[in-house]
Amino acid sequence: MISTLHRPHPPADSATRTEFAGFYARAMPGLVVFVLRHGADFHEATEAAQAAFVQAWEKWETIDHPHAWLRTVAYRHLLRTRDLPEGPMRDLGEPPGGVCPVERIELGAQETLVLSVLATLPMQQRRVFAWIYDGFSTQETAEILHTTPEAVRQNLARARKSLKRAWETTKEAHR
Repeated sequence: MISTLHRPHPPADSATRTEFAGFYARAMPGLVVFVLRHGADFHEATEAAQAAFVQAWEKWETIDHPHAWLRTVAYRHLLRTRDLPEGPMRDLGEPPGGVCPVERIELGAQETLVLSVLATLPMQQRRVFAWIYDGFSTQETAEILHTTPEAVRQNLARARKSLKRAWETTKEAHR
């Protein structure tokens, strides 16, 4: 007897598809910035966020906490792609319909500085900062990252201290 894999189906009814499309438009830019906060470049962040949304589409009706779920999946995708050797990219042409929400992302000088400083921090500090900055509580962040709330607070304090030093250095350089 041959066993078949059960694969979740994407949302079938138009109301759910509309709900997903609206969520995608609202959440995609924030998800890309979240991945940027982990030291990814813009292309890596966009790719990871898009991959997470593809998986979310397939499982949409079973996801209880989509913001946290997408961030976890996008981060894992980023880590997996960094372990793969680069290959040639094929031309995919223009995507059908509309404007991608990622095109609405505009990083100011301050956010660009924050991202460059975050890229220099140890990974755990970057991860904690990214989750907290996206509005997750210390307890939620600890659960997601499989650590303690105390470790989250400690890593966040260290990340903030590094960011403050970098900001002060930049202000001094521009005087």
